[in-house]
Amino acid sequence: MAEPVAPTDRSGPRALGRLGVRLGGAVFVLWAVASVTFFAVRLIPGDPAQAVLGGPGSQASPEALAAVTAEYGFDQPVFTQYLVQLGRLATGDLGRSYALNMEVGPLVLAQLGGTLLLAVLALGLAWMIALALATWSTRGGRVAARVGSSLEIVAAAMPHFWLATSLIVVFSIWLGALPPISTGGVAGLVLPVLTLAIPLAGFLGQIMRESLMIALESPFVLSARARGEGERGVRWIHALRHASLPAISLSGWAFGSLISGAVVVETIFARPGLGRTLLNAVTLRDVPVVIGVVMIVAVAYILMTLLTDAVSRLVDPRLRLS
Repeated sequence: MAEPVAPTDRSGPRALGRLGVRLGGAVFVLWAVASVTFFAVRLIPGDPAQAVLGGPGSQASPEALAAVTAEYGFDQPVFTQYLVQLGRLATGDLGRSYALNMEVGPLVLAQLGGTLLLAVLALGLAWMIALALATWSTRGGRVAARVGSSLEIVAAAMPHFWLATSLIVVFSIWLGALPPISTGGVAGLVLPVLTLAIPLAGFLGQIMRESLMIALESPFVLSARARGEGERGVRWIHALRHASLPAISLSGWAFGSLISGAVVVETIFARPGLGRTLLNAVTLRDVPVVIGVVMIVAVAYILMTLLTDAVSRLVDPRLRLS
């Protein structure tokens, strides 16, 4: 009689397979971002050699233009320049800024902290507003649901530039309570954070409200009530935990949208960060700085996506079991 074969544990190979897929996806995203950015900047009218020498107003001599063209390889075919750029990025070399004549890596990292602080604070505030709206609109009856839904739609549709201007008019000009530009202190953070958080809160609130309404009618909530669980426990322990999963999954995308929105917000509020650095680099056709900023943002987006996936697995045990 044959010996029974013990089941093999395949959790290790599966984990390695998931890790390989994640790493492959991250490399693909970074390659796609670098490629799109490189060719998009190349489409901007103007001579990149003039950008190195200070722009069209520098009145550089033909000899200087020829020297810069040969030094930076601008006389090479565009595809050759593209391959050279990819090779540098693969080794972690972001190059030197054309306009500032300094290494791009330290330049970008010096501006990264301010933008990340702005994005993290805005994401946290957006979550708090969305939770408050979703909880209130599902507990207050039909009127509260309609009012909450209307507020979420209006908030999600607000453009950043319009909202920033309105907040400056109300809180800086009319009330004189907050500074209209960044002052380096806590007060200078309030209006930029609100500008980024309010539209995102409207979007997250819509998702959480619908998920919470579905969760409150699910069988596991009915079972919790049948076991004698109080209304507060049903909402905050069972239903809200389940309803927050879609919003958690979208937080990675939301973080990327906050960083992109920082381009407008940092410009309006005169706040240093990646947004203003990117805008100035595009204006000056500073290709290494543009690619460096976009690559750093892409890495931050990938890390945030991995973090939201880990939080989703922590909140929902079914994801860990699968």
